[in-house]
Amino acid sequence: MEKKVFLFPKETATAHVVLKPTLKTPLQKLSVCLRSYTDLSRGHSLFSLAMSEPKKSNAFVIMVSPPQSCSVYVNNKQNTIKTDPEVVEWKHTCVTWDSETGLIQLWVNGKLYPRTVSSKGFSIDTKVSIILGQEQDQFGGGFVKSQSLVGELSDIHMWDYVLSPGDIQKVMTNDYNGNVINWRALNYEIKGDVLIQPKLQCKQWQFTQYTQC
Repeated sequence: MEKKVFLFPKETATAHVVLKPTLKTPLQKLSVCLRSYTDLSRGHSLFSLAMSEPKKSNAFVIMVSPPQSCSVYVNNKQNTIKTDPEVVEWKHTCVTWDSETGLIQLWVNGKLYPRTVSSKGFSIDTKVSIILGQEQDQFGGGFVKSQSLVGELSDIHMWDYVLSPGDIQKVMTNDYNGNVINWRALNYEIKGDVLIQPKLQCKQWQFTQYTQC
């Protein structure tokens, strides 16, 4: 899938991509990074992970709510983080979560937003459903058209640990691959009207050197 994108061309309650991760033990730490490109002005799902247990459909979800907020759900608990206003360009999003502390970190285009804490002690089972393009209201389904993504997704990676700031810089320059989900060796299944297309444009990332504090 290198230099490719998933294109979700229209609003539906059916079109989605199923990801099939390699999970051998329950997750107590994780990081998810991806690139998205859309001109939607309504809320939409970027990444939806559900557990098979009842009432665990939002075990880990990344939802964007334009013009300037992102909601991270852990164990069905919503954590809304105010972000910079949306613009129509490729956006790189990384979210990390650590069960030991409950700490959630949201990075957008290399910028860390105010950290929050949620679901300390929670664990994500190995039997999960991961969906792109839709938000799950039940395990593997229960989609709502008004939450669907219309746009493009690319460079999706997932790890079973918390990325460091240096790791995230490497991810943004495509120099660091996920060990649970790896975009360069992606195991997936397309459902409905989703296209695979070449990535024609992507922002060139430049990093500012900060002094240690």
